[in-house]
Amino acid sequence: MIIDAHQHFWQLARGDYDWLTPELAPLYRDFMPEDLMPHLQRNCVDGTILVQAAPTSAETKFLLEIADNTPFVLGVVGWTDFTAPSAADDIAELAKHPKLVGLRPMIQDIADDNWMLRDDLAPAFEMMVQANLTFDALVRPQHLSQLRELLSRYPKLHTVIDHAAKPRIADALFDDWANDIATIAKETGAFCKLSGLLTEAGKDWKATDVDLYVAHLLEHFGPERLLWGSDWPVLTLTSDYDTWRELADALIPSERARSAIFSSSAIHLYRLPERQLTTS
Repeated sequence: MIIDAHQHFWQLARGDYDWLTPELAPLYRDFMPEDLMPHLQRNCVDGTILVQAAPTSAETKFLLEIADNTPFVLGVVGWTDFTAPSAADDIAELAKHPKLVGLRPMIQDIADDNWMLRDDLAPAFEMMVQANLTFDALVRPQHLSQLRELLSRYPKLHTVIDHAAKPRIADALFDDWANDIATIAKETGAFCKLSGLLTEAGKDWKATDVDLYVAHLLEHFGPERLLWGSDWPVLTLTSDYDTWRELADALIPSERARSAIFSSSAIHLYRLPERQLTTS
């Protein structure tokens, strides 16, 4: 079973995608399940993890409604306000939905690089652990030391680093990111997503640009802690679904590793129920 562990849907008329502007012309339209389905079928992808794209509870409800009516959506990573006094109760309530598998604060868009270490977020992170939800860490390279500190506080928190922390591939910046991501891999139990890399590589990307980063992630996380995700439709800014699927397959060195990265790692991390896997 092949799983795309990171994709998005949105409807512009909903009005809560502050980052989505007409300047991002390829993305400035609705993207819904019927748009993704042909890509999944062509690439033999059986199921997906649907990830939030707006920092609102309304969007999380919207995504869960899609998941309820879309068999190939195996799980939803939603959003809730971790700073709210009611955060713990809100997370506990969201966790009752069978397809809610994780939550994602949009840390990359928060001005304070130390935001995740705020003391008032403790109830939210503690409830994430208690509810057995995954924390999708949407971070950039400058956040990796803070993320390591956070995970030392909550060693039982299921965590995955989205888009490998968005290394600056287009600028050929490797060493600092490589050292910090390797430290997290060594000192924590975090997983990491092979996703978003072509976006970070820019429109003139070459396979050799990306290979260096993928090889480093394989070396330090191992295939059992790596998940493949398309990041569709954001991917379309620099590439397309088929190309990224084929390139990722070519960059992963063995069938055993491909089995983990395209399937079992996502099943393990997001604790996807056998019922969903057999009925999708």
